Amino acid sequence: MAKLYFRHGTVGSAKTLNLLAVAHNYRQQGKKIILMKPCLDTRFGRERIKSRAGLEMQADLLIVDETSLHTVDYMGIACILIDEVQFVSAKVIEELRRISLDWDIPVICYGLRTDFKSRLFEGSLRLMELADSIEEVKATCHFCNRKSIMNLKHVNGVAVHEGPSVELGSEEKYFAACYRCYRNAILEQIAIPISQYQSS
Repeated sequence: MAKLYFRHGTVGSAKTLNLLAVAHNYRQQGKKIILMKPCLDTRFGRERIKSRAGLEMQADLLIVDETSLHTVDYMGIACILIDEVQFVSAKVIEELRRISLDWDIPVICYGLRTDFKSRLFEGSLRLMELADSIEEVKATCHFCNRKSIMNLKHVNGVAVHEGPSVELGSEEKYFAACYRCYRNAILEQIAIPISQYQSS
């Protein structure tokens, strides 16, 4: 039976690079895949899936919460890959779960687990509840050598803990951090700019 996978990591942990490598491997073997992404993610172009390393592919399907993924013909598809899955709704995750069962196709989802306030995204929460396999794409903290588990938002180089949970950006807006550095940066946000911050 095909599985539903959730591969999560902090910002800059090479999740998209991992996705593109998996897609490349399938295509090198002559297998058909479907690349999906939420229409909300327009950082590199509406239909582009691009890693920070520069590799990119075109998405085959843009996910809009109002449309049903069940209308797609999955005959002959070997794998479904979804980038930035944290931005999709619980309803979409439930559809992906059903597709993996009904069509016997592995569905591999890549995305953030939590927002910069340390709260689960809707899509990530549902995946934590439904996925057969939950894997962490590991990365190190921006400030020290510990493993990153938090996404730290900064404005003009200073840590912030307020604002909307969904706000697109890369390194100019978010850093990966261990919990100690995340907590220290938030507590000292007024006094210590992120660019100068060192873990205590």
